[in-house]
Amino acid sequence: MLDPLERWQPLGDKPDYAGFLTFGGAPATQDPRELGGFDVAIVGAPTDDLVSDRPGTRFAPRAVRAASCPPGPHLEAKVDAFRELRVVDYGDAPVVPADSARSHDAIERVVGEVVDAGVVPIVLGGDHSITEPNVRAVAARHGAVGLLHFDTHADTASEVFGVERSHGTPMYRLVEAGHVDPARYAQIGLRGYWPTEREFAWQRERGITSFFMHDVRDRGIRAVVEDALRVVGGGPAFVTVDIDVLDPAFAPGTGTPEPGGMTTAELLWAVREAASRLTVVGADLVEIIPSAPGSADVTALAGDRIVRELLTGLALRSSRAGA
Repeated sequence: MLDPLERWQPLGDKPDYAGFLTFGGAPATQDPRELGGFDVAIVGAPTDDLVSDRPGTRFAPRAVRAASCPPGPHLEAKVDAFRELRVVDYGDAPVVPADSARSHDAIERVVGEVVDAGVVPIVLGGDHSITEPNVRAVAARHGAVGLLHFDTHADTASEVFGVERSHGTPMYRLVEAGHVDPARYAQIGLRGYWPTEREFAWQRERGITSFFMHDVRDRGIRAVVEDALRVVGGGPAFVTVDIDVLDPAFAPGTGTPEPGGMTTAELLWAVREAASRLTVVGADLVEIIPSAPGSADVTALAGDRIVRELLTGLALRSSRAGA
């Protein structure tokens, strides 16, 4: 007989459909005193009160955790991030439905606990407005950060529908508040019909660098990422990934889909390369709607793999540093 106290071990020694739901089967805690000794913490930010179109991203942190598979060695990178790094699932920030200000305060506080412990937060959104409290928390400890931003949209509007805080304004607010260094800010994947010349003029005035999908198409993802990493440079950096940077064929479950985007393969390589070369002090993944019509779990699965590639990139950087 099995010992009644025997349990599956952390770090994936169990089927992915069984056991307590954490990202990749990582151990879990919500006690900041237990963060010491970990390298990376997964944090959920399940809020979508500030979307301008389809809601539903509040369900994404749970769906991405459910889509996560047990750890193992990356077949291309030849490293198992869950063995190289000590990863913990820090649960969800205590958001308050219909009160975005309190939700953002809660997210900033929880992410701040992670950063204060010397741990890198990877935050599962939620709509893209959560990048504002995420970066505020990181910048409070590291100073103004560089920003690598994968997205269909620039999210640099001063307001959306007359509202100053929404999922279309976080980058404007972060730059204006001094939390993001605009000279170290690169956007990748822009396409479609928004933002307008007003937003791009503001970006040019501040020295923000934009790479459009036609750049990716014409020059290739590797050349674009190389240029973007040169812009962000070697200082503390934050990586933010809006799932709508992917073509809707690969990520139908999102609030503002735009045809003509990246393939999943392009994005997975790009985030791994970025995490392996930048000094990443925080990251987030946003705008997944797992219940969107026709999406099944395709978009959440892509989201899980994006986080896995971030972790793999961090593991590669860590292994090089320890060599």
